[in-house]
Amino acid sequence: ALGPAGCWDDVDDPQNYTLLGPPSPVPDAVANGAMDGVLLGARLARAPVPLAELLRDYYGTGNGTEKERPPSSYRRREFGALTGPGKLEEEVRAMLWVLRALPATRELLEDVGPEEEAAVARQAAREFTEVYVECPAIVPRCMWGARPYRGTPTPLTLPLGSVYIHHTSTPSAPCRSFAACARAMRSMQRFHQETRGWDDIGYSFVVGSDGYLYQGRGWHWVGAHTKGYNSKGYGVGYVGDFSATLPDPDAIALVRDGLLPCAVRTGRLHPNYTLHGHRQMGHTDCPGDSLFQEIESWRGFE
Repeated sequence: ALGPAGCWDDVDDPQNYTLLGPPSPVPDAVANGAMDGVLLGARLARAPVPLAELLRDYYGTGNGTEKERPPSSYRRREFGALTGPGKLEEEVRAMLWVLRALPATRELLEDVGPEEEAAVARQAAREFTEVYVECPAIVPRCMWGARPYRGTPTPLTLPLGSVYIHHTSTPSAPCRSFAACARAMRSMQRFHQETRGWDDIGYSFVVGSDGYLYQGRGWHWVGAHTKGYNSKGYGVGYVGDFSATLPDPDAIALVRDGLLPCAVRTGRLHPNYTLHGHRQMGHTDCPGDSLFQEIESWRGFE
């Protein structure tokens, strides 16, 4: 097992990071650091630059601004393109040879033969790729500063058979930084709880234009996104008003090519799922004309 994710203690002034569950040998923070190390090393190999400049460029500065996305937000895609399962398997096997040579870890591998070692490397590379390359990063609730759920959430029965695509309309502008997306999430949750009277933010997941998905009710709890269908599918909302314009291509791909295949592969969504725009299920213009026309070409649309 890999993971878990974790959260900082404060959205605006983080000091302490806490894991969300018992640690595996590779929590998400370690996996992110490993991928960043590979990508930063590749950048240095192409063009040596001072370390401070390299880190500023990669991670970005001005977290509260709407500047262009920093390269670190593409880490999963870029790591996958750079390594691939075959290359990653080779690196894992090379590390096993290092562990075999070190006095502190030699005993762990003394009874492991070449075939078993190759199988371990192959499985480790496959598991890492499935979790950290083929599935998109999802910002957990505690990271964006969610309020507690009101009452007791109702569990979903998985796998679900449908996905419902929304746009938030308000906020009407896409969020292009973590700070902006976190503010949008808190604003929507506050509106849904205080004005709508719901138990929590309605969406299962929310799509930012900063390269990340944001956990709403998540994989396991019934949402409040598509009246009459909340227990039958996931509600995925794009931050912004997409009546006349489309989300960024990366934001479209994040759901179409990332979230949905990942949900099928992990058993949360039926392989023959159906996909709908919110307007098909009720009296609304959601998810906007432009986004609706876009999703008509997606797999599963009905």
